[in-house]
Amino acid sequence: MNEHKVYLDNAATTSISNEVLKEMMPYLTENYGNTNSLHSFGRNTAEALTKARDRVAEAIGANSNEIYFTSGGTEANNWAIIGIAEANQEKGKHIITSQIEHSSVLSACKVLESRGFKVTYLPVDKYGLVSMSELMQHLTRETILVSIMSANNEIGTIQSINAIASIAKERGSIFHTDCVQATGLLDINVNNIQIDAMTISSHKLHGPKGAGALYIRRGVKIAPLIVGGSQEHNLRAGTINTPAIVGFGVAISIAKRDLDVNVEKITKLRNYFINRILTEIEDTSLNGHPNQRLANNISITFNNINGEALLIMLDMAGIAVSTGSACSVGSTELPYTLLALKLTLEQAKSTIRFSLDVSTSKEEIDYTMEKLIVCVKKLRTISPLVKIKGGK
Repeated sequence: MNEHKVYLDNAATTSISNEVLKEMMPYLTENYGNTNSLHSFGRNTAEALTKARDRVAEAIGANSNEIYFTSGGTEANNWAIIGIAEANQEKGKHIITSQIEHSSVLSACKVLESRGFKVTYLPVDKYGLVSMSELMQHLTRETILVSIMSANNEIGTIQSINAIASIAKERGSIFHTDCVQATGLLDINVNNIQIDAMTISSHKLHGPKGAGALYIRRGVKIAPLIVGGSQEHNLRAGTINTPAIVGFGVAISIAKRDLDVNVEKITKLRNYFINRILTEIEDTSLNGHPNQRLANNISITFNNINGEALLIMLDMAGIAVSTGSACSVGSTELPYTLLALKLTLEQAKSTIRFSLDVSTSKEEIDYTMEKLIVCVKKLRTISPLVKIKGGK
């Protein structure tokens, strides 16, 4: 067994911090009442739920009654897209999104298309940025919803959300953004940006899995997600996952508190790592915007190798990385984000995503570089692509 353990897949999920776990524990053991019960056990957990809701709201500049807890980002995205569309279809049945959204957004849009809605999937440029002119060109009086993610989970590109939101609002459309990857790395305030709905997930912030939230601006109509109970303002029925939501509240508060310090540290290490890869390993390229990108994201195409083979070799060396979105791994789905950047299928399948964290050390990056150089060289030596292209 390899003695090194380097985790560079934080875009897929993060570890639960000790501070978060400590505050969660009483709600897994002694404070286990149902938040809807009137006795003291129920009141205790109801108070914890209120505190968590306040924490999430404060982190994004919202009011507490605009925060709706969900089981995570996928559920929140589904609810935002389908729920807003269904509740506002008297105005029109047109939705705009981008070609590189998370699969939970794109799949929800496909569902709506089967129900008679029209969806425009905006292309992106070579950096993964949505064109403002393209957006304005496709906005009509029938457009009820524009959904563009704040930052991409695979390539790290940060969209110009302020401008996109302003354009959508000027045309009278509701604006939703998937902030699952951005929260904790970008300071997003729903009062400073005209955001009507926003998706957040706990486990990307060193919180527990199984908790997320959908922010819905007061006055925005949305259809209920689940009926049969009064939970979440009668819009999402079901017993509340109190321990996970408590942890989520703590995690997002810590992320907000430490944002500037964390981003500075991670960005410095990210730039060091990118520079070493591009200068020390030939025939490599960075995907996504070189500057307008998340602090923790590095997407690299290692030409003429198989990305999954490189992932496995790095795993054997104790290094955890990804070939793309954790939600699409193991499926037959094409790497649509990278293809939208005009990479060839061969290049897309030669791409690795490294995602750092504030706990990542320079020593871990140096160890990764050492193994990366060896693994890439070995794979290229045995690759038929290299023999053909290099004439060796």
